[in-house]
Amino acid sequence: MPTKNPLSPKKLLLTKWTAVHPIKKQKHFLVCKVILPELPQEAIKHVEIEAVFSKEVRQIDWRELTDATIWKQGWI
Repeated sequence: MPTKNPLSPKKLLLTKWTAVHPIKKQKHFLVCKVILPELPQEAIKHVEIEAVFSKEVRQIDWRELTDATIWKQGWI
């Protein structure tokens, strides 16, 4: 069973992450936006992460951050 990072989607904003396998030669990212659902009763599904060096922004499913084989919490 893969290791999981304990997370709450409501507390993700401005958290720091290190990609286990660099993405386009970038490995340090910051959650710059939590994308709220259209209806308030729906669950949060996506966040935007920004590469620290290039400032490139991409949208991912926030649950991807719980997979410790893909992401490590903090800048390592």
